Amino acid sequence: MGGCVGTAREGSASSRTSSGQGSTPVRGKNVPLRHERIRWKSDMPLTEGQVRSKRDEFWDTAPAFEGRREIWDALKAAALAIENQDYDLAQAIIDGANITLPNGALTDCYDELGTRYQLPVYCLSYPLNILQRSPDKDGENEAEASVEGEETVLKVRLSTTSKDVKLTVRSTDSIATSKRKLDIQESLNGSRQRWFYGGKLLGDRLLVCECNIVHNYIVQAIISEDFITTVDS
Repeated sequence: MGGCVGTAREGSASSRTSSGQGSTPVRGKNVPLRHERIRWKSDMPLTEGQVRSKRDEFWDTAPAFEGRREIWDALKAAALAIENQDYDLAQAIIDGANITLPNGALTDCYDELGTRYQLPVYCLSYPLNILQRSPDKDGENEAEASVEGEETVLKVRLSTTSKDVKLTVRSTDSIATSKRKLDIQESLNGSRQRWFYGGKLLGDRLLVCECNIVHNYIVQAIISEDFITTVDS
């Protein structure tokens, strides 16, 4: 579904190229970025949250391979521009970083030193068979969520009290729904909650099962004190 990262330097026998072992692909031409979305299907249907998690994992690990950090940063910025359909901005970023596109796409490109970079397609567009989730409905039963999924208990630490509370949710609950459950349980303003796990912000649309929260590990809930009523004793 996505390519790994390799380099193509002349004289390097260990370089991984698309034209055969030990050979260097032709990269003399530079084709302008194609103004079109890559259409693809994943082997296993994914939600938007799962695709974004895969993107985050790729961008976190890609610079560990051969290549220059500033080029990876430029590629990430160009990929974001492409996602927003701002192809002119993406082209400007590519040109500014002296990146060559032999095929007019970021799936295979080179820097000015001849180092090869390959972006997986999931960094550039969503699959055609992406799983759609209906948005949460407004109403009194918001926090009931789905009756599907496995029941699990989260350990949530509130920033206002440094108190750890246990919150029962389902694996198919969204983070937004879990916040509303915490709101009811602890009498908080759920719209002013921000949840972090492993140093990363948990988006409202993610499902609990997509967050890979280890049992008994703590989810940090940052509560905006401006919206909590306190009573002086």
